[in-house]
Amino acid sequence: MRRFSLLLLVTALCSLTVSAQENSLGNIFSGKYAIKVQPFTGSYLDQNSHFDKFRPFAPKGLNLGLELPSSQQLPWQQYLGNPTVGVGMSLFDFGHEMVGKCVSMYPYILIPVVRNNYFDLNFKVAAGLGVVTEHWYTQEDQDPDHYYDATTNSIFGCYLNAYLNAGVNLSVPITRNVALNGEFGYFHMSNGRTCMPNIGANVIYGGVGVTTTINSNVEKTPIHFADLPYGWSINITGAVGGHKSAIADPNRFFISSFHTGAVYNVTNWYSVGPGFDIFYNGAVTAFTDRGLYCKGYLELENGIVDCKSCDGEYTTSDKIRAGIALNNEFKFGLLTAIVDWGIYLRNPSRNYYYDYHIMNSETGCDGDRPLFYKSSGAGGEEAFHYIRFGLKTRVWDNFYLHASAKTHLHICEYVEFGMGYQIPFLKKSHRKPGKSIIYHHRDGLL
Repeated sequence: MRRFSLLLLVTALCSLTVSAQENSLGNIFSGKYAIKVQPFTGSYLDQNSHFDKFRPFAPKGLNLGLELPSSQQLPWQQYLGNPTVGVGMSLFDFGHEMVGKCVSMYPYILIPVVRNNYFDLNFKVAAGLGVVTEHWYTQEDQDPDHYYDATTNSIFGCYLNAYLNAGVNLSVPITRNVALNGEFGYFHMSNGRTCMPNIGANVIYGGVGVTTTINSNVEKTPIHFADLPYGWSINITGAVGGHKSAIADPNRFFISSFHTGAVYNVTNWYSVGPGFDIFYNGAVTAFTDRGLYCKGYLELENGIVDCKSCDGEYTTSDKIRAGIALNNEFKFGLLTAIVDWGIYLRNPSRNYYYDYHIMNSETGCDGDRPLFYKSSGAGGEEAFHYIRFGLKTRVWDNFYLHASAKTHLHICEYVEFGMGYQIPFLKKSHRKPGKSIIYHHRDGLL
């Protein structure tokens, strides 16, 4: 119950942010809104022993949504073609009693692709939280040696998981107030290594349902807004977190990051530019059951150096990486979605991956591996490049809160939370003599 209450609280906070951009909270139900009910069924994309031991099984459930069509009264609505925002709940069964059931809640947005008198085609993006009823620590068999056995559920490691969803949504009106609604998409659920195991689930799904619009005759006169007054922006972000590296680890490892980047507004809703990152990961150590790293320099009593040992001492420097990235930002008013792709320029731990270490120890101790290397695959050696998926929300003026997941390929390394500051520079056409060239959102929230 405590975890479900947390889910409701976090989702409510996200939903309030979305709703506040659309209307004042007191006027939501006096304007136009819609209720969606949509049964769905799906199939797992995961092809591994964690899922194979339960086959055949497939998820099925029900998507519910409260949707708020664009009021056409805010700049970000105009910039995105007047999308619909909503708050959704999905109730579903994973298809096997050992994997259990799930309740997920999330804000979402429907970005218009095609609109005419016959149908509306939208691109859907959603992010929220899900609570599962079964995971590693709710089962009788919790022996890590049985990780791959049919007696264990190794898909989830805790009740609370992230829920990410994208898809195509089609609405076909039947009457002024009722429409058939179909959706085909993908969703991912995992905990970002905040607990272990963290295999997670990847599902493609399809569903058909009904949408009912309330107050369909309520219309407002659209307001036209000028383009954003700034072009380039500098973002400075700091974040921290903790993650588990293996099931048997007794504690979580501290992680942190520092990011600075410069992005340019290509359009009113999309920015791109270069960035620089520094990462600290306390899990680069021998004190974990994962066995990913193996630092081999060990000086024995007789003066002989053992290069095949994994008992070398890790320093703080070994835990620090630095890289450059291509930053992409997608603006939704107070909310901004982040997708960064970067490459490491400093990555000491690349020399300590177990497979590389054993191969290299035949000719000497841990060597200087090239910065760009072919890894042994997802789940083993981490790649020389990284991806960061994030979300930030402006809380006052140019200050924002930040949450992101850093991954290597499709394997999450950790989830972090932090805050940052944006420094937007006014376009030359908006600068005034004797005035600051920095734009402040408190002078006109978008």
